[in-house]
Parts: sequence; C-alpha cells; structure tokens
Amino acid sequence: MSFGGLPKPLVERMGAFIADPQAVVNLRRYFGIDLPPGTVAFTGSRFEHLAGGGDRPEVADRVTAEDLVAVQTLSVTVPVPVALDLLEGHLGAHLSDLLRVVPADLDMAQADTVHLKPGSPAYRAWELLFGQHGVGWVTAGKLLARKRPRLLPVYDDVVRCALGHPSDFWLTLQAALREDGAALHRQLLELRQAAGLPETVSALRVCDVVVWMRHRIEHRNCP
Repeated sequence: MSFGGLPKPLVERMGAFIADPQAVVNLRRYFGIDLPPGTVAFTGSRFEHLAGGGDRPEVADRVTAEDLVAVQTLSVTVPVPVALDLLEGHLGAHLSDLLRVVPADLDMAQADTVHLKPGSPAYRAWELLFGQHGVGWVTAGKLLARKRPRLLPVYDDVVRCALGHPSDFWLTLQAALREDGAALHRQLLELRQAAGLPETVSALRVCDVVVWMRHRIEHRNCP
C-alpha cells in the first residue's frame, strides 16, 4: 500500500520510532529535562529557543545573527561570506521576499503540497541557500527549519539513513504525517506532552530528535 504514491514503509518506520519506549527518555535527555547532576543537554536543545526563536513575528521573514548561531547548535555552519550576505546583502533580501509568502503558523501535517512542492516559495528558498558556495543541503534545510519550525523539518544524514533514504523528503514526510487523519502528527504531539516539552518544540522537531537520538550510534554502519 502507498499514500499519495509514496511508500508505506516510511509510515511504519516513523511509527516504530515514535512507539519506542525509549523515545520519551531520549527527548528528555536531548532537551535537558531533569538530567542527573553533571549531565548536560545537547547543544541542539537551544536550536528553536535561542533568542526567542527564529519564527517570532518581528524576525520571521529575515535571517538574524541569532539564527546563524542557532544552526551551529546542530553542528553546521553557514560560511562567513554567505552569512554576511544573508545579514546585510542581496541574498538576505531575496530570501526575505520568499519567506514572506511561506506561512509561519502552519504545521506540515495541515499544509497542502503547494506549500512544499518544487517551485513553491519554501522550495525556492531552499534552492537559493543550497546554491550558495559552501552551503550544503543539510545546512540549507536547518536554516529554513529555524525560520519555519512547524512547516519545514530539520533533516540530515542520520535521519535520512534511519528513514530509508526517502526521495522528495518534504512531500514524503507530509504524506506520512497526513495519513489516517494525521495520526502520526497527533502521536508526535502526545510524545511531546509525555516528555514535558513546551509547545514551542514543533511536531517536526520531536520527530527529528526521536529519530536522530535512536539512530545516531547505528548510523556509522548506514549504507
């Protein structure tokens, strides 16, 4: 069976990660909730919350210095020339024009394919960033996830490996989240609540952290 022409196994893979009893433990470990003395949270726990978040209304449509620091908490760096262009140059102005028409208050599970498909403003923003010298697909995606955390996912090699290297990831993930009346989306929100995370941590980010924490050690053997 497939959904929207996309593979059913992705739904099953995600469901297994979400249902894993270790998921809540890993979320609390990652975000530093009730850690034992001497244990520190992962730096990525500051990604969405640094300086109040990248999607707060006054900065949602432009890249800030705090956004550039935030992506570093996820172990990527925007090259300095690109960073300066995003902050002060034409690149930043162009990206802002695209961000203005990408909804900041829309969850991926409620979005239409028009918001995510090739040619959409979000996709064009990703292409714009990925087209810059020294900016890889992971970095481009993480910067956009900082600006639109509910709509656009953090995605890297570890998560891609864990989920079986799906093609057209945004659309594939959207289809998975929408299946059965958005069942996976609801389960991610329930998992967020069970772990004691604030609502500022999006369902997409819960998914990313759960998958990444579970697979990061095994990833070294990923083909």
